[in-house]
Amino acid sequence: MSVSIPADYVPPVDLLAGRRILITGAGDGLGRAAAIGCAAHGATVILLGRTVKKLEAVYDAIEASGAPQPAIYPMHLAGASWKDYADLAGTVEREIGGLDGLVHCASHFKAFTPMSDIEPKDWVEGLQVNLSAAYALTRNLLPLLKASPDASVVFVSDRHGREVHAFDGIYGITKAAIEQMMRIWAAELGTRSSLRINSFDPGPMRSGVRLRGYPGERAESVPPPERVVPRLLWLLGADSRGVSGCAL
Repeated sequence: MSVSIPADYVPPVDLLAGRRILITGAGDGLGRAAAIGCAAHGATVILLGRTVKKLEAVYDAIEASGAPQPAIYPMHLAGASWKDYADLAGTVEREIGGLDGLVHCASHFKAFTPMSDIEPKDWVEGLQVNLSAAYALTRNLLPLLKASPDASVVFVSDRHGREVHAFDGIYGITKAAIEQMMRIWAAELGTRSSLRINSFDPGPMRSGVRLRGYPGERAESVPPPERVVPRLLWLLGADSRGVSGCAL
C-alpha cells in the first residue's frame, strides 16, 4: 500500500474526542509534544515514562490547558518485567476503561558506535527499550485495542531503521526490527480489523536523542517536535482508517 500523510494536514479540534491514548516516553521530546497535542484534540492521555517529575510537568501543562485530565504511569522500560506490562494493561482497563491508541515514543540511544565497540549493557538496554518493551506493551494491551471500534498503534521510527548507515549500532538494528514487527503484526490482523498498526518517521527534530547523536549541531537549526505532531495525530484519528502496515 502506497500511502502518505497529507503534508498540509490540519487536525480537527475534536479529532480525538473520547479516545484514550497511551504514550511512552511522554516526559520529553516527541512523547511530550504528542501527549500535549493529543490532549488538545480531546484525548484522555496516559503518560508513561521513567521520570516522574517530567511526567508531572506534562500533566500540569495538559491540566492547565483545560484538556481532559491525563493519567500518569511511571515505568522504567529498561528494567520492566512481563508482569509489569500485564499489570499496566490491567490498570488501564480498570481505571481508564479501555484504550484507543498507543504511541511508542520511548527510545534508548547513547551515541553512534562501531559494531565492535558496543558495550554489553548498551546492547541489552537498547534491545529492551527500543524493541522488547514495544512488543510487550503492544502484546499486553492488544485485547483492549482490539475491543476499540477504531484503534491505532504507532511505532515511532527513524531513517536509521529504514536505511543502512555505518555506526548505527543497536539503535539502527532495533529500529529496523520495529519496522518488520509492525508489518508482520499488521499482516496478521488483516484488513477487517478495527486496529491499524503503522510506523512513523518524524524526521530530524530537536530532542535529547538528536543532541546525543549530533552534539555539535545548532539546536535552532532543527525543527521542534511540535512541528510533526499534526502528522502523528493523522495516524491516531479517524482520517487514517484503512491505513495499516505502512512505514510513513
